Amino acid sequence: MVTIEDKYFSIPQICRSGQCFRLDPVSEDTYEMIASDRYLRIKVENQGPSGSADDKAGKKDDPVRTVLYCSPEEYESFWKRYFDLDTSYEDYLAGIDPEDGYLRTAARFGSGIRILRQDVWEMIITFILSQQNNIPRIKGLIRAVSEKYGQKMEAWDGTLYDAFPTPGRLAEASEEELRALKLGYRSRYICGTARMITNGEVKLDELQNMGHPEARTELMRLPGIGGKVADCICLFALHQMDAFPVDTHIQKVLDARYGGKFPFDKYKGCAGVMQQYIFYYDLNRDPGVH
Repeated sequence: MVTIEDKYFSIPQICRSGQCFRLDPVSEDTYEMIASDRYLRIKVENQGPSGSADDKAGKKDDPVRTVLYCSPEEYESFWKRYFDLDTSYEDYLAGIDPEDGYLRTAARFGSGIRILRQDVWEMIITFILSQQNNIPRIKGLIRAVSEKYGQKMEAWDGTLYDAFPTPGRLAEASEEELRALKLGYRSRYICGTARMITNGEVKLDELQNMGHPEARTELMRLPGIGGKVADCICLFALHQMDAFPVDTHIQKVLDARYGGKFPFDKYKGCAGVMQQYIFYYDLNRDPGVH
């Protein structure tokens, strides 16, 4: 068991940030996560309704307490990096243009968000499934694919779960089989993508060594992956912090607040963090707040 006290690390906010689809609440203060072939149970304390320490009356400066049910060795070797816990997100907030009231408000609202270092293969399939979909349905599709094609696993506490399927396993699946899982037109994309990766036409390990523009272009060679999905993979798996996925929510904000174009020159090396603050705020704030 590992306890983390950090005002800028909120599992509830990360859960609702749209970057991770195998993190779920199981009770008011407990979550479970499956990442690739690993399972983690998490308990959160000292957080208000939005998942931030800031909204606890009278306890604005108290750190958020997060308990990870794993060994210290597993935390150091995997989860610490996965949650990007070596990075100061307080510095990202401090670097926001003081004249940009909207972004400062959005960042304070989602101050517990971190950019996760997720598995690139898992994110490729996840964000193909995310197209024209809502979050509950995306979660259901990932669950169905993992149940059918992933390895059956058992956690240290006896919890049974399904690892995310490997490229080789999904390459063996037919389009008809995937359509039977309700994947729809995305079935063809997943079959084609799995085969291109297992055949070596796109090499996952080489993506890790590419810069953002090159990795984005390479990812767009895969069936069904356009610019927005490629940017999601670059940000949430390759941890390329200049990637800035633009969907309808983000474009709406850019048009209303920034004349249609985000000021990237002010946020080199952290534009993706700002994207997450904007996305989370736009989706989760009170619609009556401006």
